[in-house]
Amino acid sequence: MDSKIRLNAVDLAQELDWFARVIDARFKSYFRSDLDTAVQSVFEITPPDLSASESEYAKFLQYYGFSFAERFAVLLSLVPHLRPQLLDVFFTKNQTFDRRFTEFGGNREGSEGDFIPTGETLTFILAGNDLEIRFGILSLFDRDHPFAKHQILRLASDRSDRPRMKSPLVLSEEYLSFFTSGQAQRPDFGANFPARFIETPLDWKDLILHPGTRRQIEEIETWIRHGRTLMDDWGMAAKLRPGYRALFYGEPGTGKTMTACMLGKATGREVYKVDLSLIVSKYIGETEKNLSKIFDQAEHKNWILFFDEADALFGKRSETKDAHDRYANQEVSFLLQRIESFDGIAILASNLRDNLDDAFARRFESIIFFPVPRPEERLHLWRQGFSKKAELDDQVDLMQISKDHSLSGGAIMNAIRYISLQVLKDGGRPITTEDLMQGIRREYAKEGKGG
Repeated sequence: MDSKIRLNAVDLAQELDWFARVIDARFKSYFRSDLDTAVQSVFEITPPDLSASESEYAKFLQYYGFSFAERFAVLLSLVPHLRPQLLDVFFTKNQTFDRRFTEFGGNREGSEGDFIPTGETLTFILAGNDLEIRFGILSLFDRDHPFAKHQILRLASDRSDRPRMKSPLVLSEEYLSFFTSGQAQRPDFGANFPARFIETPLDWKDLILHPGTRRQIEEIETWIRHGRTLMDDWGMAAKLRPGYRALFYGEPGTGKTMTACMLGKATGREVYKVDLSLIVSKYIGETEKNLSKIFDQAEHKNWILFFDEADALFGKRSETKDAHDRYANQEVSFLLQRIESFDGIAILASNLRDNLDDAFARRFESIIFFPVPRPEERLHLWRQGFSKKAELDDQVDLMQISKDHSLSGGAIMNAIRYISLQVLKDGGRPITTEDLMQGIRREYAKEGKGG
């Protein structure tokens, strides 16, 4: 068994035993049964000491330092997934009225379905009839509480007319996966999360960048590695904005996307490429809503968000001539606010710097130009791009090819792909100068240039 799973299982088994004792105590106290053994308050039942544990669940508790109530709330949201039979006691009926106890809260999935705890269930267990404790529990679901800010736990209300605490208590899929398998589950790409996880098997040595560009990229890497120390240990959080914003601009194929992937790989951060086709909407207010889905899920996750062809989303505001212009400008203002308050890394990519609204430029910590590779860099790309099994004809002069043809790294790799397939089709013969020129002309044609 995976060690992370085993460690989580051991600790959660202790937590569930604690949960069962708290439930038992609440029912004995509430119904005045077995008064000799009933505790005065469920808060007297000490939770397991996990301070020395190395499980992901224990590390989570250690990091947040949650109170008794907060810890129990997390556990209550876990019980339906781990040991739902512990909630069967809530099917107890009120014999006086021949119906369920209203104070238990909870939802039921059909007449024979499981009991799904709600906010009311949590308040009943912890507070009973104590209004002071109940009011304190309400604060766990404020928008500024870590449950909401870090998207750990929520009350999943699907009706605006229902009291909030009657909504199901829902643990995020990410934390559910984290507490069980020890691995945080990546959000599924789709309308609710219009960003796709991207990665690369390559290393920095495989990415050919201009030295000046590479130095600027190192500034971002330095922030990722030491920004938390600067903000927290050095006390700069009150003086500096959270997160880091960078603009990558340059022709297509110059390494902008690959660089974002490399930054994630080098620093252990996940990179998500935002699909703008699912973000930008012609309907008023929809673009903001779609973008909020991205930023809300990305908060406090240490992710890198990569917005390719960001002009479509962060373009220049236009002169207000009609209602459409006014709403479009409101969208840009909204995006400015969200990107400025985002605590992760946001990278916007554009072909031209001038395509973006000037207001964004003031908000970037880095504006980095990705030029078309110089001849010596193109030579490196040609040399390392072909497979080791490929054979170049003796007459091929890659140095001259590199000098004569100004192509981006992406275009060179496209040409190499095409050339390699052609020679494989011909039985794996040596690659000739004409093969190279054919691949180059093909790339020029795509760009609308003469060869």
